[in-house]
Amino acid sequence: MSPFPNRKPRRDARKPQKTDWGGVAEWYDRLVGDEGSEYQREVVLPGVIRLLAPRAGEAMLDIACGQGVLCRMLHERGVKMTGVDAAPELIAAARHRSSPAIEYHVGDARKLDFLPAESFNAAACVLAIQNIHPIQGVFDGVARALKNDGRFVIAMMHPAFRGAKETAWGWDPKEMVQFRRVDRYLIPRKTPIVAHPGKSPDTYTWTFHKPIESFIKAARNAGLLIDALEEWPSHKTSTSGPRAAAENRAREEIPMFLALRAIKVPRRPSPAIPPRPQ
Repeated sequence: MSPFPNRKPRRDARKPQKTDWGGVAEWYDRLVGDEGSEYQREVVLPGVIRLLAPRAGEAMLDIACGQGVLCRMLHERGVKMTGVDAAPELIAAARHRSSPAIEYHVGDARKLDFLPAESFNAAACVLAIQNIHPIQGVFDGVARALKNDGRFVIAMMHPAFRGAKETAWGWDPKEMVQFRRVDRYLIPRKTPIVAHPGKSPDTYTWTFHKPIESFIKAARNAGLLIDALEEWPSHKTSTSGPRAAAENRAREEIPMFLALRAIKVPRRPSPAIPPRPQ
């Protein structure tokens, strides 16, 4: 049995699963623009850049770069940027919006062996890792491309609290508390997500839910050591209505995003971890 049972089989299972955003590239490019969407600008990109700690002259890699927002921001800081994305349409948009000094490649994030080994000081994957399966190839490819002590920053929707279609806000009128309901968490799954809200439900991509431990294991298996984990709340604020105070408290307490930073360390033998008892 597949570890990713379909919630709703919407397609011929024999067809390859397409999870990039090339089919809605024009809409996505308008949504993100030159500087990113609102959540990217206000929360995600500032946090990613802080964890990357970029220095002028360094070489960095943006995995699943889309139309190049992070590449452009780091290029302006004097970083030599390379972006990779599976969607040719988004890479075309990235090249159109960006300096020719930024190098872009159409490529699969799980197969990064076309990149030179041990050539990058840092890498990032921003709000894309949950559209990729399996993920071990991403971590292995990044580890190969990084120099020793290179850093890899991943930002994602928080797997524990923002699972697609399996988590939701709830309201307790007696206690005047807004809470986050979580129906599923540990078992991996895949869920179809409508890629463009204004188009047909058949225009969709897949999101692959995994618990946090899956990302830690993938990093460990690739020789990457997690040295930072941060949980970021929404920046939004409710200013009116009887639920405003509860909504703001819930936003402050229940994070929207999870960020991990991993460091490439020299390979050393490490003890095997026995499997969990069933």
